[in-house]
Amino acid sequence: MRILVLANTPAHVHLYRHAVDRLERAGHDVLVLTRRYACTIDLLDYFDMPYRVYGDHETERYSKLGFARELGGQFLTIATEAIRFGPDVIFGRGPYAAAAGTLTRTPVVLVLDDEPGDFNHTVSRPFADCILSPAVTRRDLGDTHYTFDGFKECAYLHPDVFEPNADVLEYLGVAPDEPYAIVRFNALDALHDADLEGFRPEQRRDLIERLSEEATVFVSDEGDEMDLRDLPARAYDLHPALIHDAMAEASLLVADTGTMVNEAALLGTPAFRYRGTDRHEYGEFQELERAGLAEQFDEYDAVCERSLEVLADDEADERWQRRRREYVGDLVNLTDLLVDVARSRGTVDRLDRSTKRALQPRSQTM
Repeated sequence: MRILVLANTPAHVHLYRHAVDRLERAGHDVLVLTRRYACTIDLLDYFDMPYRVYGDHETERYSKLGFARELGGQFLTIATEAIRFGPDVIFGRGPYAAAAGTLTRTPVVLVLDDEPGDFNHTVSRPFADCILSPAVTRRDLGDTHYTFDGFKECAYLHPDVFEPNADVLEYLGVAPDEPYAIVRFNALDALHDADLEGFRPEQRRDLIERLSEEATVFVSDEGDEMDLRDLPARAYDLHPALIHDAMAEASLLVADTGTMVNEAALLGTPAFRYRGTDRHEYGEFQELERAGLAEQFDEYDAVCERSLEVLADDEADERWQRRRREYVGDLVNLTDLLVDVARSRGTVDRLDRSTKRALQPRSQTM
């Protein structure tokens, strides 16, 4: 079989990397189409994934005009590469996967989450042969929409596939008993981030200064805008492939972005999200809050005070790890599901009985 994967962001690389490896080892031909964006190419190289680049996307604020210009040239390259590869099934999301599937007349599998924007869903839904999303997704995308008990991050952070690398402490230069916090600042450059604001510049500085009184602070700045020279913090400068190992050992993650909060929560690290001006309710965050693994805040002072409270709590780590053991181990290993769906060419009826049991038709659960 020939499997084509559209991976536009670092999160997409992690989503598919174990499935790509397993499919290749089973003798299938896999190609990843990607764009130069943030550390996406670095991750593909690190994990030795077979890829071709179809375009670029800068970490700057989203604009409709800029997005339209991007799509124009990129669609042509995607079409050319997809036709040349001749896939039997395509994985992805949004207009990119829809275009590749339409032009090659190939079954399309969309792997989605509970993002706020409707554009990706509206454009790609009519072309999808199979749509997979977490059960916490609160929309019904039709007869081809199936849900699973878990999160898209379960493809790489489920206990069956993730084993933390304890050497990350040495790489970071921290002692085994030294508490540290990771602070993640969003570039807010994605389509669904349009017109949103996270931590303001003065809040970023204040947060770093106050957290540094309780722990070593590492800053991961997606937009690469912060000057840390006069702040009590270090830039997170390890290879981006090690970020989950770093999060697993951290005492706390604070962010104004979504994916890394989900990831830290699933790793059993206290994960706090500052919503800023984002008032959309995400099913993933609500579920992780219910499980006691993540917390969301509308006010800056609240997230700052709560962060300091947890850093001063000697029992917080044990409490979060216990919650992780009780909750995450029962979730679906999404890599297993992706591999089986690929082998079935996106046709749920062809899946074996055990895999089918992991899926629920969305229309029956709304």
